[in-house]
Amino acid sequence: MNVVRIYVASSWRNAYQPNVVKLLSDAGHEVYDFRNPSDGDTGFAWSQIDPEWENWSPAQFRNALEHPLAEAGFTSDMRALTRCDLCLLVLPCGRSAHLELGFARGAGKRTAIYLPEQSEPELMYRMVDRLLVLGELEQWVQGLNDD
Repeated sequence: MNVVRIYVASSWRNAYQPNVVKLLSDAGHEVYDFRNPSDGDTGFAWSQIDPEWENWSPAQFRNALEHPLAEAGFTSDMRALTRCDLCLLVLPCGRSAHLELGFARGAGKRTAIYLPEQSEPELMYRMVDRLLVLGELEQWVQGLNDD
């Protein structure tokens, strides 16, 4: 079996993300899960810096990017993104996940997007290697073992 290092890009609010991570892990792949990047690490959240993060001004947001917790979270995510073989974007998600997918695509890594529900069409999704809809994910994961 060929083990693929997979970076799962998504959102903290995405209900599909945990099951996608489990499916990939159960298939024997090395999966980076931003919610649990390593044992005992529950990942970075802005609320760790300030519970009022949603009310920040643009200047406060810019300053928070320099906070040691933000730097550590960024370093962890970028390390995994740099060493992955494939980046899978799980919709719905936001800006950071799309930046991660764009970085992976620009770095020449394999890319895929999983669309488990209706979403607004996006022309630039033509850039990715695979666009998966509900019902196709399991078969695609099994096919990764053959690559």
